[in-house]
Amino acid sequence: MQAVYNIAEICAQHGITDVVLSPGSRSAPLTLAFARHPALTVRVVPDERAAAFIGLGIAQAQRRAVALVCTSGTAGLNYAPAVAEAFFQHIPLVIFTADRPPEWIDQLDGQTIRQRNLYGAHAKGEFEFPVDTSHADAKWHSARIVNEAINLAQAAPAGPAQVNVPLREPFYPKAGEEIRYEKDVKVTREPSLTTEVSKAAISEFTQQLLSTNRVLVVAGQHASDEKLNQALLAFAAIYGVTVVADTIGNVNGIGSFLVGKHDVFLAGLGKEQKEALRPDLLITFGQSLISKSLKLYLREAAPQQHWHIQASGAVADTFRSLTSIIRSEPAAFFAGLAVESVSVEMNGASNWQQAETAAQSFLKDFFSVPNPPFNEFSAFHRTLAQLPENTALHLANSMAVRYANILGIPEDKEIEVFANRGTSGIDGCNSTAVGAALAQPNRPVVLLTGDVAFFYDRNAFWHNYPTPNLRVVLFNNHGGGIFRLIDGPRQQPELEEFFETRQLLTAENTARDFNLRYFPVSTFDELEAALPVFFAAETGAAILEIFTDSKTNAAFFEEYRAAVKQAFS
Repeated sequence: MQAVYNIAEICAQHGITDVVLSPGSRSAPLTLAFARHPALTVRVVPDERAAAFIGLGIAQAQRRAVALVCTSGTAGLNYAPAVAEAFFQHIPLVIFTADRPPEWIDQLDGQTIRQRNLYGAHAKGEFEFPVDTSHADAKWHSARIVNEAINLAQAAPAGPAQVNVPLREPFYPKAGEEIRYEKDVKVTREPSLTTEVSKAAISEFTQQLLSTNRVLVVAGQHASDEKLNQALLAFAAIYGVTVVADTIGNVNGIGSFLVGKHDVFLAGLGKEQKEALRPDLLITFGQSLISKSLKLYLREAAPQQHWHIQASGAVADTFRSLTSIIRSEPAAFFAGLAVESVSVEMNGASNWQQAETAAQSFLKDFFSVPNPPFNEFSAFHRTLAQLPENTALHLANSMAVRYANILGIPEDKEIEVFANRGTSGIDGCNSTAVGAALAQPNRPVVLLTGDVAFFYDRNAFWHNYPTPNLRVVLFNNHGGGIFRLIDGPRQQPELEEFFETRQLLTAENTARDFNLRYFPVSTFDELEAALPVFFAAETGAAILEIFTDSKTNAAFFEEYRAAVKQAFS
């Protein structure tokens, strides 16, 4: 078992500090190896699906790899949703799946499935640990593949890698037998290198910029990066360009160059007005966009040139206009262009900024109308305004992430935004936020979620680790309210039964089961009274459940849409 025990040592020497483990018998040697290692923090989460998303949340917050450990059989399959999310969001996970020896696969033995290449195209790589490591070559091989898996998971673009570990009995050391870690175990490191654009290329890009009339920068999902924001500000100031960013782009501190209310005005502008915004050159970086309006607009706009900045990995042609792939870190690219001694005002930038200003005024006026019915859009607006300073804000998929993108995040509170937009599923939103709270115990972590996503992932709270910094704001309209807001399902007679899937659950029992404070509200007065207490640091882990009516929500959102059309057409 020495080679198995060395897995934990290799992880530790690579700088992995956190392990999320789900209990099982076949995985006992792995469990003991990780649990007894003094340099590792090991957390036990019984539900593997929740465990994997908690691991993803930790990795996302700490920006380094996390190890996952599970037993044989379907346990590893339950990791699959989080593995797919990590793959598309470039989050490093190193997954150790215990397995039966190869001779017992497909022999009607218990808790046995085909675990090789378990995650297929959604893992960066799969490695098979040797069953017998008694020979020196096999021991070298075992250490080599663990190193390869860790390096692969962490190499840009980061992602998940699986190590399948077939184990024979006996699984447990004898009474009194100590687990020994070999400090001189083979460790192969792969330092990350910054990709920068050459001076000659920078000069060429500068000339192209100067010869282009209308330039637009669009930011996809990206981790908060102060150097990038500073470089964007310098670049935008020199060239006079606009930077359009969804909330998950985490672009801030660039003043009037930032456009973030595009979901508002693009939904109302006519063809001629949109033409005035059309860029000749589109520069993009980051991953996916939330805004469907922006995606559709950029596809229709068909810019003559589209540069995408990405240091490594496959590049998507989201807007069907890609002409150049620039292999650089975005911060280095924009900083390189910003040092050129040029100053120019791009045509079209003022049109975007005027639309942004109009959208900001529109939202202020719209939500100032007295005595609106109690609805989730308004409740969401008021909740965002009360977020604590330095919050790690997690947005669940469905309407939560869309509302936030329409309304925007308070710019003066240094809020960092996270969302599982790699696959945009609802299956691990709670768990990812729990992982973030565990990884950042001194930082407020707030999850804004709908009821379907919340109840789908209740096992996120089924563990023994306190998260006093976690706040869950649950917008409960008793169903998939998004289906009343989008064209298609809302016009169908099957809406309630087959799309909205009405439910009568509340979070009260969940809060009691997992020792979370519970705040139910169903009026604006109750909400305004609850928010300061709910967000107070001394409150501890808590759920604020905001009850609304889905039909009222739909009617109010239709009023919003109609007002947008009237204001911007």
